[in-house]
Amino acid sequence: MNIYFYIIIGIILFEYLLSFVVRTLNLRALDPKLPKEFEDTFDNDKYLKSQEYTKTNSQFSYITSTFSLLVSLVFIFGIPQFGINPLYNEIDILARSYGYGSIITGLIFFGLLTLITDILNTPFGLYRTFVIEEKFGFNKTTLSTYFGDKAKGYFLMALLGAPLISLTLYFFGAFDTYAWLFAWILMVSFTLIIQPIYNIFIAPMYNKFTPLDEGTLLTKIKDYLKKVNFPVKKLEVMDGSKRSGHSNAYFSGMGKNKRIALFDTLMEQMDEDEILSVIAHEVGHYKLKHVHIGIFLSAIQSGIMFFILSLFINNKALFDVFSMEETSIYASLVFFSILYTPISMIMGIFFSVISRKNEFAADEYSAKTANMPESLISGLKKMSKENLSNLTPHWLNVFLNYSHPPVLKRIEALKQYVK
Repeated sequence: MNIYFYIIIGIILFEYLLSFVVRTLNLRALDPKLPKEFEDTFDNDKYLKSQEYTKTNSQFSYITSTFSLLVSLVFIFGIPQFGINPLYNEIDILARSYGYGSIITGLIFFGLLTLITDILNTPFGLYRTFVIEEKFGFNKTTLSTYFGDKAKGYFLMALLGAPLISLTLYFFGAFDTYAWLFAWILMVSFTLIIQPIYNIFIAPMYNKFTPLDEGTLLTKIKDYLKKVNFPVKKLEVMDGSKRSGHSNAYFSGMGKNKRIALFDTLMEQMDEDEILSVIAHEVGHYKLKHVHIGIFLSAIQSGIMFFILSLFINNKALFDVFSMEETSIYASLVFFSILYTPISMIMGIFFSVISRKNEFAADEYSAKTANMPESLISGLKKMSKENLSNLTPHWLNVFLNYSHPPVLKRIEALKQYVK
């Protein structure tokens, strides 16, 4: 009896069944009655549309998750009746057939796996973008932009991902006891340097950033940032409407190279005070050290992961589950990622709890420093309306999957600061 077989299959089935149950409970939690708090923002038609959006996405997720489950099982078992052998082993045989060393073979293995997975998932991505998002008025993406983004993604994987994977494979091949430590240091270093790389090179590949125009909004933002002593290098508007009607804003960068990027859709949907209150919320994350704590906790998590991974490198019993003829470091990374799922899920829940707590704290910071809790409340309501957010998510869905508290909870907490 191979205990890893039961663990792997159990993990795959449990993850599928849990998502199925949570999705079903979330649909049942939809309340046809508009919450009183939103009567000044939503009309009945808009509220019903937001619920239909949730239902449509959930129903589509039933299909995509079931397809993913079947694909996972085919990769492990194949379909002998149709002459399809276990796919992990077939991909490995193809990767090895080129006759390269272990690192290049590993890159070929990862490349083939990524390509096959992407080809299988692309029809679902196209349907979600050009049918579901189109139906609800969000999609602004063209086919050329969609596939152009894919091409850019492959380019970045080759440019950044390939060296990262190569070094990881080298460490586990060249060292023994401390290989996990070197791989961990590499990952932490990459996490730190990717922020400026993203700001300078990656983000402009996908979107156009233009300086925020001179005017009262820019003056208000600069005055606020000066008041809280928060230097920002760039205040920019991003053409988010190039791809979607969804609205958002984000901060990126560290130290003196911080950037505030406001989606053009957000600029259209909110007034100046609401935008300022949202910016104050994001400043709160930095001022309250949420960003630094997040980086630290992520580093601890990756360290734990690499250490446990080191215990399963070239584990023959684990490879037997996937019908692999030969063991390898690169396939060990893939198979371990499945074995690690329960720990990853528990860590994810832990991080989500912290994240939701931090969102409340950032809301409080905005309310106290910008002195406009009413504006943040109205801004949250508008974002919920324009993004067709689910106003009544099931508590289990929130607990497992939400990095932000439900908007009603945030509004309830903010009301104590309204004078």
